[in-house]
Amino acid sequence: MGSDKSRQTGRGAKSNPRNRFEGLEFVPEEGMERERGAAQKTRFYDDLSETIITYNSSPDIPFDASLNPYRGCEHGCAYCYARPTHEYLGFSAGLDFESKILVKRKAPELLKQALAAPKWKPQLVAMSGVTDPYQPVERRLALTRRCLQVLLDFRNPVGIVTKNRLLARDLDLLGEMARRQLCHVSISLTTLDAELARVMEPRTSSPQGRLQAIAQLAEAGVPVGILLAPVIPGLNDHEIPSILKAAKEAGASHASYVLLRLPHGVKEVFFDWMDQEFPARRNKVESRLRELRGGKLNRSEFGERFSGQGIFAEQIRQLFSISRKREGMNSEPPAVNVRDFRRPASPQLEWSF
Repeated sequence: MGSDKSRQTGRGAKSNPRNRFEGLEFVPEEGMERERGAAQKTRFYDDLSETIITYNSSPDIPFDASLNPYRGCEHGCAYCYARPTHEYLGFSAGLDFESKILVKRKAPELLKQALAAPKWKPQLVAMSGVTDPYQPVERRLALTRRCLQVLLDFRNPVGIVTKNRLLARDLDLLGEMARRQLCHVSISLTTLDAELARVMEPRTSSPQGRLQAIAQLAEAGVPVGILLAPVIPGLNDHEIPSILKAAKEAGASHASYVLLRLPHGVKEVFFDWMDQEFPARRNKVESRLRELRGGKLNRSEFGERFSGQGIFAEQIRQLFSISRKREGMNSEPPAVNVRDFRRPASPQLEWSF
């Protein structure tokens, strides 16, 4: 692959690009960045947010409400569009995003308050709208699991997107929610190549592990599909038919995709990663991305930011559509049930987690 093995850090980002909101920038001396990258440890900080549900009005996002128990994501995917959100916290979109994780320890209690409020309108809540709800620290803190229990108690539906098989831990809750039409799950599956996944998505489940999670969910009756996100032209776009075939065989019922987009500091993180892992493909990938985005690396216009434009975008769209139909998969998850929402008055809901 052309990797410089001496620079492997177990991280997607190899450095900390400058925060666009900060006037000062730390510039390491030659050789120092390698040492910092190799020694980078994950640190966790308490997030003292007083609300947990966020809203969006974007016409090309299929949900209005979402919750994120964590800010930042230790999975460390080199391409993650959410990286710039860390800049609002005074951090970098690079190594900081995947090694400085903010934890919303009161998320279940805040969610309970939000759903119990008279102004809450029953609707699907997305977990997560930004960072993965099943990143490694979830195994220890179980914030996502506790939020699922709240949603189940209120009979409020949830849609989950994750690339970590850890969600199979919560099959008891998800199975009960599925029986009430209160959930659907999309597993993010970007490649079947274990080595590519290891360097591109270094701290999450292997492709085989994600397929196994799909099989477990399907067997338990949980509506499960895949989100092929992102499609990276020149790197993983040729895998579209095989990914959909493998997902269908595992039990996935629906599938969708998103083209790679590189807002703000993500482009520096991503191309630094490409230069180190796939230098021979770097120029081709960048050229294709610019073709998809009208000469740019990112466009934020509604209707095209996820799908691109031009001949390559149309080729990818057709390849995905034909492959999905051949496998007999739907383009969207099934509808969820909002009719059974309730606000429990039982004292048992004064949980002690």
